Amino acid sequence: MRKIKIIIIHGNGGTTIDRFWYSYVKNAFEQQGLTVVARTFPDNVLARSSQWLPFLEHELKADKNSILVGHSSGAVAAMKYAETHQIMGSVLVGTYSTHLDVETEKASGYFDLPWQWEKIKENQLWSIVLASHDDPYIPIQEQRYVAEQLDSEYHEYDDKGHFMEHEFEELVAAVLRRIK
Repeated sequence: MRKIKIIIIHGNGGTTIDRFWYSYVKNAFEQQGLTVVARTFPDNVLARSSQWLPFLEHELKADKNSILVGHSSGAVAAMKYAETHQIMGSVLVGTYSTHLDVETEKASGYFDLPWQWEKIKENQLWSIVLASHDDPYIPIQEQRYVAEQLDSEYHEYDDKGHFMEHEFEELVAAVLRRIK
């Protein structure tokens, strides 16, 4: 059996890996005997692609045995990485495909070129999108659009907001179903 590595990619705005559900998910996967990489990314305020994508490749060594679990701009980074790199799969939490007319998103570099949806699909075995109708930052249409483009397994909630709680059992269960 392949050695699976799960890489958690937090969001921007100064977020660090010790916030929200990241520790819960890390511990839950480690209890299943999985390797989990959870590090605060450089440039965690703007989350620029010019820093995050090389960090994924060279520092965290994301490869065909890696599952990228991205939250918000971390989900965007996971998708952009999958345009040019093979990964096992991705979990996209509160994801989007446009800069949402937000200056920091425009500056991130992720939205400078058109999305290569077919490449993202070809470079991974599966993807999961977790979305919430009441997300105050990401319109539900954005989240649904990403799921449609990637033919993702899709879970939509009414009450998760931007997924900032401290536990996330649904995410763990969805990944475990995929890798069992």
